[in-house]
This record gives sequence, C-alpha cells and structure tokens, in this order.
Amino acid sequence: MSGQQSEVTFRFLAQPTDVNFGGKVHGGMAMKWIDQTGYACAVAWSGAYCVTASVSGIQFVAPILIGDLVTVRARLIHTGTSSMHMAVDVLARDLRKGEQRLATSCVMVFVALDSPDGKPTPVPHWEPRDDNERRVQEQAKRLLEMSKGMEHLVDTRGAELG
Repeated sequence: MSGQQSEVTFRFLAQPTDVNFGGKVHGGMAMKWIDQTGYACAVAWSGAYCVTASVSGIQFVAPILIGDLVTVRARLIHTGTSSMHMAVDVLARDLRKGEQRLATSCVMVFVALDSPDGKPTPVPHWEPRDDNERRVQEQAKRLLEMSKGMEHLVDTRGAELG
C-alpha cells in the first residue's frame, strides 16, 4: 500500500567479493547498495515502478572492510509530484569491537513511472513529522534548486558547444 513506508533498511556482511585490491569495499559496490535501498524505499512509498533520476553529494567518509556489518538506510525527505528525495546513509560496524561508523552518505531522487517504460506518475505527498525532518526537507529543497541551476547551466553550455 503506497504512502505508508517512508524508510527502508538493508543489512548484510561485507564479503571478499565486494572489495578492491586495497581490501576495502569498492565505491561502486557501495553505490549499488545505495541504489538498491533507495529503490526499495521509493517503490514502498509510491507503490509504482521507480527509476533513479539523480544522486547528489555522495561522500565516502570511512572505509568498509571485509566482515563489517553494513547497514544501508534510505529515508524519504521530500516529495514532488512524481519524484521522491531520499537521504541514504551507509554505516559499517566492526562486529568484534562493536564500533559503528558512517561510511557513505548521499541524497537521491527517484521518479515513479506508470510502467517500466512509461510516463511519470503522481506519488503520495509526504509531510515532515518533527523539526529534524523539516530541516532535512528544507535541505532537500535547496539541493533541488541547485540541481535545477546546474541543469540550466549544462543546457546553456550544450547549446554553445552544439
């Protein structure tokens, strides 16, 4: 049922197949986990097929090592007509020491579609429930405005080069 679930969490162990030659999880693998968790949250909220529209401000803060318990949490922070903005955090926990650290974070935008190759479709409106959620929503709106500015700059630059 759409409009009910605004947060999704995935948990699993970082495996040897996830790491690079330095023994740390590939940035691309972390991005895959982020996209999967964000997608699950977008579909759970909208009840529709969703596609990734953008990923902004991705920060790789600390490494993820083999055997770390990885927690990827996506939470809805803003809705548009057919878009959903998600804050996504990747946490890594050393199970032997019990220490948890923020490994990666970003903001994603998903768009709900009426079918896999269809047109954007409306999503349920989301309202913040407390001051923290209101602050995060305001940040999402500012990021949206910056993204629109960047799109305009790219369009203008593309016209100059074309």
